[in-house]
Formats: sequence, C-alpha cells, structure tokens
Amino acid sequence: MSKIWRETGFVENDPWVIETEEVKAGEAQKPLLGLDELIAKADESNEVGFGVLIKPADDVRKLEPYLYRLEIVAVAFPAFNDGRAFSHASLLRDRLGYTNELRAVGDVLIDQIPLMQRVGIDSFAVTNETAIKRLTERRLPGIPHHYQPAVRDADAGKGYSWRRQAKPAA
Repeated sequence: MSKIWRETGFVENDPWVIETEEVKAGEAQKPLLGLDELIAKADESNEVGFGVLIKPADDVRKLEPYLYRLEIVAVAFPAFNDGRAFSHASLLRDRLGYTNELRAVGDVLIDQIPLMQRVGIDSFAVTNETAIKRLTERRLPGIPHHYQPAVRDADAGKGYSWRRQAKPAA
C-alpha cells in the first residue's frame, strides 16, 4: 500500500487509484486511466477531472489536447534506474504547460524525490519503508548545487543554469 506525500506532509483520503485485476476504484475514488483509455473516454464525452497514468513507453505529447481536462497526471517509475518519467514530467511542465497535480508512482526512493521535485513533480506515491520513515521525520535530502535549468531551483539558487538560458535580445 502506498502513502501519498506532498511537501506539506502525507495526504489522507487521496481519491486516485491505479486499477488492477485485484484493485478497483470504489465509492469516492477515481481511477487513473491509461493513456489510450483516457483519450477514448475524453473523445466520447465533455467530462473534466480525469486522471491519467503515463507509463515509460507512452508518448506524453498525446496528452496535449486533453491537459485542461486533467486533474492529475501520474508518471510511472517502474524501477529506480528507469528515468523516462523524469523526461515525461519535464515535458509536461516546460513544453506543454501543465499546471495541475503531477505525481510520481512506482519505485519512488527518498534520494530521488528532490530530483523529481526539480522537474515539477509535486506529489509522490511512496511504498518504500525507508522513504516513508524519512519523510515522516521530514528528512529529505537536499541538493545544494546544480548545473542544468529545471522547473524548480535547487536550495542554493540557480547555480550554473544561466549557461543554458537564452540571452535577451539587444
């Protein structure tokens, strides 16, 4: 069972569920749809407030016409060494302008949470016992310096990210 964490602490009664053969969304819960399922449902209705689960092999750009209808996008980290969800999060925030909740699900480790926050992820479905303990104690590792631009600056400020920013026109 995962616990949902945000910078303000753990969230009680989160409505979003990743459905499986064994787990189905119950009353007062909402399913996180797969990308193809979301597109099919959105194309046949005018509903808003959807949630979608983006898997590593999905093309996140397919969400662009539906972003205003999404309440949450969950990006899957199936293993600690699969970083494609970092790219998905960065694309959603930087290029597609997505502003609603962006959640990391799957293998969410304590050491990666600050890096996930830098690309715009703002909630985390945490199952790792060490990560849950450290988050409960508010012991999140810090990143004092960085060399690349991101959605969110490191604790010490912009670092060297100015090297990659466009220069203003004269």
